[in-house]
Amino acid sequence: MNRSEKAIFTNMCMIYDGQGNILVQNRINKNWPGLTFPGGHVERGESFTESVKREILEETGLSIYQPKLCGIKQFQTLEDERYVVLLFKTAQYEGQLQSSEEGEVFWIPRDTLRNYTLASDFEEMIKVFEKDELSEMYYSSDEKIPEGLLL
Repeated sequence: MNRSEKAIFTNMCMIYDGQGNILVQNRINKNWPGLTFPGGHVERGESFTESVKREILEETGLSIYQPKLCGIKQFQTLEDERYVVLLFKTAQYEGQLQSSEEGEVFWIPRDTLRNYTLASDFEEMIKVFEKDELSEMYYSSDEKIPEGLLL
């Protein structure tokens, strides 16, 4: 039995300020538009932690420190690849906030998140970021993957 499979690794990071605010990104991507957290792909030969630090710097202008792996989201693509999103969070950052071609980034009070148009399934994802008893969001083969996640 062959246990190997093709996989795509990505990351996402919830940056919070300890005063009730979170950094969000209004994604321009037509496949998954709406508010979410910044992040991106893990490059070949790059550690997961270094990849999230790099992606956050590229997409927000902020350097983050001590990102904590707090969960995973995964599903199978139509090409039968496992798509894995490593979920990180941190309150340690510095730098000048700036948006990128990925979308506008800005701070909002966490309790106003529902007032915005969110990326599909983001409201469910945020539970994994915030609840210690949750560690994974998984779409099994018999579940319908929300449109836009098939990248």
